[in-house]
Amino acid sequence: MTSPARPRARRRALTGTLAAVGLSAVMIMTDGALSPASAATWPTANGSQAVTKTIPISGTKDYGMKRLYGSGDLGTGGQNEDQDPILDLAPGAVLKNVIIGAPAADGIHCEGSCTLQNVWWEDVGEDAATFKGSSSSNVYTVTGGGAKEASDKVFQFNGAGTLNVSHFAVKNFGKLVRSCGNCKTQYKRTINLNTIEATYKGTALVGINTNYGDSATLKNITIVGDSSKKIVPCQKYIGNKTGAEPTKNGTGPDGTYCKYSASDITYR
Repeated sequence: MTSPARPRARRRALTGTLAAVGLSAVMIMTDGALSPASAATWPTANGSQAVTKTIPISGTKDYGMKRLYGSGDLGTGGQNEDQDPILDLAPGAVLKNVIIGAPAADGIHCEGSCTLQNVWWEDVGEDAATFKGSSSSNVYTVTGGGAKEASDKVFQFNGAGTLNVSHFAVKNFGKLVRSCGNCKTQYKRTINLNTIEATYKGTALVGINTNYGDSATLKNITIVGDSSKKIVPCQKYIGNKTGAEPTKNGTGPDGTYCKYSASDITYR
């Protein structure tokens, strides 16, 4: 005898779990990984807090879906370089369940390995997050959450190591991830994007520097509303250390720098 009630109960439990972390309530399972089947559900804030001076974070900090926004010296959402962040994470810090509202200043800085779990940016300022650690062993993990209204970059990868972004939604953006093209100190950087929902308008999902050995791996990517395929999945550059504007060096999968295939990207 079969019981139809049990599968429905499991589906209800899964939907509740996804809603709790702010992900789309309609998901499908593919090769053990969750993949978006509809537009992400953006969360509602549980209260708001004005931030006038950068807040240092160490250990684990769970904001319970509170909105933080800049005020005073942090009360800008512009693209001026060298702005201070709302939150500054020490190496090893874990940040959970927070909304960065507007003005957003320079969002979040990670000084070394860090984890951003279910973090949402409502209106990206200079950048949503900047990863700055200098060790090649650093691992920066972004899981869940989303960002929108980023006129330039969402994630700025200035440091060394590996950046993993998964189950993330982005909308109206320049680049989702950019390996710094003209930092005074350059590194080889590894970027992994898995289960990403990108909604047009956007310029590129990732930008990497081939001359420094960067690589980007893309899996389970869904691009929404881009029938003309204007969003470049992987843009290659020739980076520099002089501060000059880097030059473009081609696009598309090559197995070395841009690692993905056509089947890794779904358009709808």
